[in-house]
Amino acid sequence: MTATPAPSAWLRATVKAALWTAATLAGTALVSGAAVLVSGWLIDTVQRREGGLERAEGRSQIGNYFSAASAVFSGLAFLILVVALLFQYQELRMQRRELADQREELSQSRQELHRSAEANMRALHVQLTRMAMEDQSLAAVWNGFPGIPHEEERQYLFANLTFGHFLLARQWGSYSDDELRVHARSLRDSEPYRRYWALSRDAKFALPRDSHERKLAELIDEEIRTAAGPPAPPQQ
Repeated sequence: MTATPAPSAWLRATVKAALWTAATLAGTALVSGAAVLVSGWLIDTVQRREGGLERAEGRSQIGNYFSAASAVFSGLAFLILVVALLFQYQELRMQRRELADQREELSQSRQELHRSAEANMRALHVQLTRMAMEDQSLAAVWNGFPGIPHEEERQYLFANLTFGHFLLARQWGSYSDDELRVHARSLRDSEPYRRYWALSRDAKFALPRDSHERKLAELIDEEIRTAAGPPAPPQQ
């Protein structure tokens, strides 16, 4: 679906180029034909005025009468050809610019669709997390923190939501890394968040190094490690 505009624009450019070429050839042929007709008329006129071809040749070579006219018509034909080629070149440039704009619009549309789908997935994740926070029986189904009291587990689930929020902000470019470090410094003073980080750090560091989640985890981990004292152990 997204690739259909480009062939259509290419077809229009090809048709216009063909029309310009045909118009150029037709103009050249028209000028050449006019030159032949005018030359013939001039020759006939000179012959009648001079009393015949033999008499005209006796005075001068017949080609000398029309050398200037031939040069003018040749120059006009060449000028028409150059102008037509310039118009054709300009038209092709405009078509290439139009195709480039269309590709840029398609790329932006794909990015917007990707961001919209990603936002929908995040919204679903938030909804599932809220259900687990509100219902202990549901939390047991999708339990990333086994053996933790439900009240403390709710804190960890909320902490994971904050991580997801900062991850989405980093992916979309809403926060720079320096801004994320400021938020991470505010989280490192939270004892529940530090306990959550101690439990989830290894899973996040197992992700590919070039992923947004791994890079964000390294950033937060660096800030948390500067906090005074080790993280408190989970409550039993």
